[in-house]
Amino acid sequence: MAVVSPLAKYKLVFLGDQSVGKTSIITRFMYDKFDTTYQATIGIDFLSKTMYLEDTTVRLQLWDTAGQERFRSLIPSYIRDSSVAVIVYDVANRQSFLNTAKWVEEVRTERGTDVIIVLVGNKTDLVDKRQVSIEEGDAKAREFGVMFIETSAKAGFNIKV
Repeated sequence: MAVVSPLAKYKLVFLGDQSVGKTSIITRFMYDKFDTTYQATIGIDFLSKTMYLEDTTVRLQLWDTAGQERFRSLIPSYIRDSSVAVIVYDVANRQSFLNTAKWVEEVRTERGTDVIIVLVGNKTDLVDKRQVSIEEGDAKAREFGVMFIETSAKAGFNIKV
């Protein structure tokens, strides 16, 4: 009789300032769509996707957090049992990049080193408005000891569907 292994589940929590593109990245990943109308996330949104990677099936639980300050008190409880923290900043907004330090600190406070952290510079399609270079993003990720990638949810760049 074949042994059925339990489905590997991974909780990914998306963090970052308001309007950096957390919801857009998730929407592009889940549905390969980009919505041009902006609607702020209220509190937390949750989506799930089953993926087949080589010989393994994994279930990703994507938690989309609100970037607005008034929802900050909710976030630690969502970080607590996460496998991956995706910290997003807008490459056309230097302040959102500078604020990544507090997001990394918050994740490390809740999870220590028992979590994968990915620093994501989003909105690379805004070439003329770029305020943070890829080199700066990469250097910051190395300083934090985390993974780094740049994406464009709008263009679908570096977002695997």
